[in-house]
Amino acid sequence: MARTIIERAYVATVDGAGSEHPDGYVVIEGETIAAVGSGAAPGEWRAGAEIVDGSGCLVTPGLVNTHHHLYQWLTRGYAQDAILFDWLTALYPLWSRIDARLTGIGAAGAMAVLARSGCTTVGDHHYVFPRGSGDIVGSIVEAAERIGVRVHATRGSMDLGQSQGGLPPDFAVETTDAILEASRTAVETYHDPSFASMARVAIAPCSPFSVTADLLRESAQLARSLGVRLHTHASETVEEDAYCLERFGKTPTQYLEDLGWLGPDVWMAHGVHLDEPAIARYAATGTGVAHCPSSNARLASGIAPVRDLLRAGVPVGLGVDGAASNESGQLGIEIREAVLMGRLKTGADSFSVRAGLRIATMGGARVLGRDAEIGSLEPGKLADIAVWRVDTVEHAGILDPVAALGLGALPPLARLFVNGRVVVEESELVTAEAPILAEEVAAASRELAERL
Repeated sequence: MARTIIERAYVATVDGAGSEHPDGYVVIEGETIAAVGSGAAPGEWRAGAEIVDGSGCLVTPGLVNTHHHLYQWLTRGYAQDAILFDWLTALYPLWSRIDARLTGIGAAGAMAVLARSGCTTVGDHHYVFPRGSGDIVGSIVEAAERIGVRVHATRGSMDLGQSQGGLPPDFAVETTDAILEASRTAVETYHDPSFASMARVAIAPCSPFSVTADLLRESAQLARSLGVRLHTHASETVEEDAYCLERFGKTPTQYLEDLGWLGPDVWMAHGVHLDEPAIARYAATGTGVAHCPSSNARLASGIAPVRDLLRAGVPVGLGVDGAASNESGQLGIEIREAVLMGRLKTGADSFSVRAGLRIATMGGARVLGRDAEIGSLEPGKLADIAVWRVDTVEHAGILDPVAALGLGALPPLARLFVNGRVVVEESELVTAEAPILAEEVAAASRELAERL
């Protein structure tokens, strides 16, 4: 097997003890991590190995994105000053013209940017499936293969149109039976449960205000019968809380729990407006949260109670969210956003840069159910590794390399490994040509706009 040694770097393992090696090494053998430690790599590893000089670099686990809407890469810049409900209403007509080909182009562009910001695992939530749009989940999996990142795709859905009291227009929803059949097919076709899997599939009805109770209940039963995870939006805005209280007489958490939607196989996007009883229920059931600080700010949704979630033991990961509500599309900068917004909500000493790095790596792996495989630099885990340059003019002189990542400008990548394979080198994709991707995205965005 091919062997690569990264040495003379500052290594932040994000293991259970938070071990760090100011002058450390990581040995990659094939697709897994073989050794991690301080000083130069031992001699028994060196024969035949490629040696990467990590001087001036910070080495971390690859970042894990727990919530995204990749297709929205084609619809950035719309409804710039809207809150969530108004933003959705403005964009539903455009999204309802999407198809598999355009989704694949948008997904490839979005995942290229994610990779160049240190992301090795992409969790996507696609929930718009117009009639005749083709194999959208397949197009997302193919785009991940093109870029070289690990993907957790979801078969999302909406079956509650405006005529039934939901938010999306009727032409943008599907029938419950069609959704369940398509969800089963997506899992059976693309879900790979193996240790080094590059593609997994979850079942993901969109939100309490866009799906029926029947769909939520039956989706949970289907996912558990197939052994896959569940995902939805929850407690994102005060408007959602008001909708649930008016329509169901319950908070979003109470409503979802009654339908079987709390548990260690479930993760929710946002969790901005979780109160103490809801946090306690999430903690007791092992339900995870995808924290999306930039998107929550873009839509003025609020700041999630991340400190309280973590103190309660709730699994928390980091997310970019749909690029139409976070036009940068970079996961690496969300570490800084999470740290700063966490402090803004609960105090300067309430959220450290290392806590930010942990939710971006090990926290995300836990949310996706892959903490035994990715999320930390430990022997036997998959070699998903980010090598950040922190000796540039933007970072030279910052006392702490982890603070350079978590408080400074996003550092450039010397290398990004996924399953031991180099995906980014010196800030450039090696798996695809960024200028070609940019041309494809621009053309696809124009085409989608013209369809409307």
